[in-house]
Amino acid sequence: MKPYKFEPYLKTTIWGGYQIAPFKRIYTAQPNIGESWEISGVPGQESVAVERGIVDDVDVGLNLVQLIDKYKGKLVGEKVYRKYGNKFPLLVKFIDSRQDLSVQVHPDDRLAMERHGCAGKTEMWYIIKSDVGAKIYSGLSQSITPADYERLATAEPVNGHSAMQDVIATHEAHQGDLYFLPAGRLHAIGAGNFLCEIQQTSDVTYRVYDFGRKDQHGNPRQLHIEQAKEAIDYQVWPEYRTSYDSTQPTSQLINCPYFVVHRVVVQVAQQIDFHCDSFVVVVCLWGEANINGISVRQGETLLVPACENVLYIFGNATFLTATM
Repeated sequence: MKPYKFEPYLKTTIWGGYQIAPFKRIYTAQPNIGESWEISGVPGQESVAVERGIVDDVDVGLNLVQLIDKYKGKLVGEKVYRKYGNKFPLLVKFIDSRQDLSVQVHPDDRLAMERHGCAGKTEMWYIIKSDVGAKIYSGLSQSITPADYERLATAEPVNGHSAMQDVIATHEAHQGDLYFLPAGRLHAIGAGNFLCEIQQTSDVTYRVYDFGRKDQHGNPRQLHIEQAKEAIDYQVWPEYRTSYDSTQPTSQLINCPYFVVHRVVVQVAQQIDFHCDSFVVVVCLWGEANINGISVRQGETLLVPACENVLYIFGNATFLTATM
């Protein structure tokens, strides 16, 4: 089984920019592309397999859920299939923020299942590039109580400034920065960031503050102040940026119950075995290479089946990989 390529799902947003299409070397008249969903099993927005250079490829045109149903553990891994069935557990995106995104929080598995009947949302961001002065908002800068939060979130903005902005930790953004965002952490992507996001398959978001923006009909965007109150982690952590060894050809970035992510730099050839019963998602951030017989270049994403998940890479490229 060769790695799969999928049609990206491009999403226009009010805060979206213009970098995703050129980065992926695709041509489209679609404006303000804020997100490219690279691999998705979200109902109604499942990724569809595209041509990958295999003669008479019978899997072209099947969506991700259909592929899992067809190949089961051979595709995603036996342990993954036993736990998730035909649901693909990860959602992988590129995000381009021309404006600040809303300050938001995601519920954990318990709260999301109780309220929405689905998984919670833990995620990570890897910054591919950022403008000078761009910011990332992650975590709390000072201790507040749920009552404090409710007071700050409902206070009227003064000159467009919300009191909530005073308690969100603000970080200078730089290429290669890594942020781990467990469910419950308040966060926002600042204007001028282009990044890769890897997350649990969940689209549940509680929006706390949105800079007074209006939707396409001129109405204030919906906030979820009360819903977010129980979801927020009110602990102040000493550090919100995640460190890793960028000098190594293979560096582990994140190891959490929902995904394990590595950064891989290949200059000529490399063989990688993650020793896991899992698929491997490979996101190409720079360069081009051949992985297990399939070519991949900057902006493309592969799904490597679990039954063939030792990576044989030839080329000159930088990748993120995600396994379970």
